[in-house]
Amino acid sequence: MTTNEKTGSGERRAQDPRFVSQLTRNTFALILAGGRGSRLHELTDFRAKPAVPFGGKFRIIDFTLSNCVNSGVRRVGVATQYKSQSLIRHLQLGWSFLDGRLNEFIEIMPAQQQSDEVHWYQGTADAVFQNLREIRRAKPEYVLILSGDHIYRMDYGRVLAAHVARQADLTVTCVEVPLAEASGFGVMSVDDDNRIVDFTEKPPKPQHMPGDPDHALASMGIYVFNASFLYEQLLRDADDPKSSHDFGKDIIPHCVKRYRTFAQNFSESCVTEPGKPAYWRDVGTLDAYWSANLDLVQVTPDLNLYAENWPIWTWQPQRPPAKFVFDDDTRRGQAVDSMVSGGCIISGATVRRSMLFSGVNVHSYASIEDSMILPNVDVGRHCVLKKCIIDKNCVLPEGTVIGVDHAQDKKRYRVTESGITLVTKEMLGQSETGIR
Repeated sequence: MTTNEKTGSGERRAQDPRFVSQLTRNTFALILAGGRGSRLHELTDFRAKPAVPFGGKFRIIDFTLSNCVNSGVRRVGVATQYKSQSLIRHLQLGWSFLDGRLNEFIEIMPAQQQSDEVHWYQGTADAVFQNLREIRRAKPEYVLILSGDHIYRMDYGRVLAAHVARQADLTVTCVEVPLAEASGFGVMSVDDDNRIVDFTEKPPKPQHMPGDPDHALASMGIYVFNASFLYEQLLRDADDPKSSHDFGKDIIPHCVKRYRTFAQNFSESCVTEPGKPAYWRDVGTLDAYWSANLDLVQVTPDLNLYAENWPIWTWQPQRPPAKFVFDDDTRRGQAVDSMVSGGCIISGATVRRSMLFSGVNVHSYASIEDSMILPNVDVGRHCVLKKCIIDKNCVLPEGTVIGVDHAQDKKRYRVTESGITLVTKEMLGQSETGIR
């Protein structure tokens, strides 16, 4: 049976959700989750970027994994490498609910020294190549390559449907980004049929979109391959001594020139609410990370975590409800324009425009504004925190003031150019315990 006979018309695809479901069942997803995320600085000293907490109760990788499960892609591998224990523990606790009897699984694929090699993953393509045996064992028809360190909602079934309808060998999802920021991405040019005619990884002078001098078309690091085609390309690339074994630098430019390589705009496959823009965030810097989290406390944020049609799944400790105590004029436990997770106790303190993860204790007369407080932090009496990111398990002594005098803060903490202050246990001189 030909691909056309399998797919049918576009109208039929739109009316028959089982078509997309069959595609997703025949797909294996590999999430590349081995990166450190060095631009997050000390926040990733003890954890990989995909394991960094986000949104009050989640980890960054939960968004990619939830997209897989919600799309019907339930055969998933997670390739880990840098400081992976926190990530592995989260996956084991929160993502072991898929049923292997139904051929559903999330498999952890840590970097391993091969018998004839002495290195770990050398690039994104090499990470997939080293797990080729496990992918083949799943016998997929399509392979979905994903990044585990972005915040977005996407129906991968729509991407797969477009891939098959175009008889593509490779599909690259893309998003429009400001031209000034495009040099940090793979930038592509497409023709009227969305076929990619040029692809350059992190160009110093990115090419703008036709008719739009202010934006460029950037790769999201999400790829759909026909499985057999992917195997051929990985084997070819592995034998090339000049290759850096990276999808953006090597595999995609090679395929663009020789094979049917198409772009799928994120706006055509994103999951959002009517009237809301397509939401995709790279939270790779402290400023971007803080901004994306604090956006969620707005009255109507662009990313609605309360939408029930596309839930974000995770694991977190079973905590009692958040508690607010004391109601005196000078000692009132309250949180305004904020998100407060389970297990938090705000005791006679004030929290404004902030996000408190689970298990945070804020003691009397403390003031927190425009800040992120990660799990299990203890904020002492009379503390003042402004525009801060407080890492897990920190204990802030009584009277601590952070975010008011940046010159003083820089002597002990990390302060970004925009004035966001990161505080970790090590900066406070507190010993490291547990897994972050």
